[in-house]
Amino acid sequence: MATLRLFDSFQKRKVEFVPCVPGEVRMYLCGPTVQSSPHIGHARGAVAFDVVRRTFAWRGYKVTFVRNITDIDDKIIKRAAELGMTPKELAQRHADDYRASMAAVGVSPPDHEPLVTENIPQIISLIGRLIDRGCAYPSGGDVYFAVESFPAYGALSGQTIEELRAGARVEPGEHKRNPLDFALWKAAKPGEPFWESPWGPGRPGWHIECSAMTMRYLGDTFDIHGGGKDLVFPHHENEIAQSQGATGPGTFSRYWMHNGFVNFNDEKMSKSLGNVFLVSDLTKKYEGETVRFFLIQTHYRSPINFEVGEKDARPVFPGLEEAERRLDYFYSTLLRLEDFLGEQREASGPVLADAERLIPALQEAMDDDFNTSVAVAELGEAAKLANKLMDDPKSAPKDLRRRSLARLYNDIRGAGTGALGLFGQDPRAFVVRRRSRLAATKGIDEAAIENRLVLRETARKAKDFAHADQLRAELRDLGVEVMDTPRGPDWRIRE
Repeated sequence: MATLRLFDSFQKRKVEFVPCVPGEVRMYLCGPTVQSSPHIGHARGAVAFDVVRRTFAWRGYKVTFVRNITDIDDKIIKRAAELGMTPKELAQRHADDYRASMAAVGVSPPDHEPLVTENIPQIISLIGRLIDRGCAYPSGGDVYFAVESFPAYGALSGQTIEELRAGARVEPGEHKRNPLDFALWKAAKPGEPFWESPWGPGRPGWHIECSAMTMRYLGDTFDIHGGGKDLVFPHHENEIAQSQGATGPGTFSRYWMHNGFVNFNDEKMSKSLGNVFLVSDLTKKYEGETVRFFLIQTHYRSPINFEVGEKDARPVFPGLEEAERRLDYFYSTLLRLEDFLGEQREASGPVLADAERLIPALQEAMDDDFNTSVAVAELGEAAKLANKLMDDPKSAPKDLRRRSLARLYNDIRGAGTGALGLFGQDPRAFVVRRRSRLAATKGIDEAAIENRLVLRETARKAKDFAHADQLRAELRDLGVEVMDTPRGPDWRIRE
């Protein structure tokens, strides 16, 4: 396999990816804490690492992908109490919501999706190991990790223990020896869910759960740990400390990857600012694939500015509008190719040199730290070439032109679905759905358009070309472009 390089957050540079086991990739992604419905920020991370997973599989690796769900913590308990629900009921509702929302934007289900509440024995066992090794201590029904026992603490976030100690403090009700120490087990409070443990009834701290679940499903050492940049400290820093505290130096994740944030009109996403937009709301207005396409146009480590405007007292999203136009261009190109090629879509034999460049160019882009922005640009060049060849019959000899178009069709669809999770739908179905949404927005009567097309086709068959041209002009005045295709007349709305 060609060399793939990724940006390792721990080493803070691009490095060559070398798997623990040749030909295999074991990945863990910190999943959601399910106290509310998922927003586009959640989708950003899920889509980013879905692309990483797909790319490895596309490049021939056997991938094992684990994404957890945190179904018990302080936020869930508090929110459930506010709503008059049990924490389990609230977590189940939003876990289902998360799965449905991620599926809507094309994120494949993980190979394993462990819940914290289903891994309590593993968590208790890991905490016991840390106590036995002198890395943790019970105190007042809680158990804390002793940060001083791990001198390398702070290496991921680029901070020293001395720097961190300056801003640390003990919260009321905590029983720490050191302000930097963090909870592995929390003693039960009245009315809270709890599990029995050697240190008394309680529940896990946030950080320990991921260490226990990675060890259960991926072993002491695995390839890639992913998450948002907001998790670098303290969550991932603490994961490293407690995991290596239990299993020794050099264990746990070999590479760390972190995706950038989604900002709204250049402001950080915040419920208090009212700029949190749920995935389920966005996918009512746009294709789920549109949301995905919007997200992967930007490199996963870069921030995304999610513009929000207002029209008729309703929010509008210019970035999603443009993403859907671009996605429609790709699907319209694929539809044209299907019409042109018919059932003969194999590309055996020589093709034009430019028709051969997509797969190598896309592999090069994805091998360079999963550069989806370059990959999307390469797909655009391939679609542009396909349209040029279809528009100009004299661009190449007939058989060479057909083989080149077949190669472009297969490569655009294959690379799109394989690496990026795009173009997996029926092209005509996508184009027709979007056309219907545009027609409704512009007040265009689809039935009336179809009726005019029938009248125009009748006039053409009767060789009444003047009437046919008149009908075409009427449609153009309505903002409708008529297209004559191998399967008959079709139409689209001019934008």
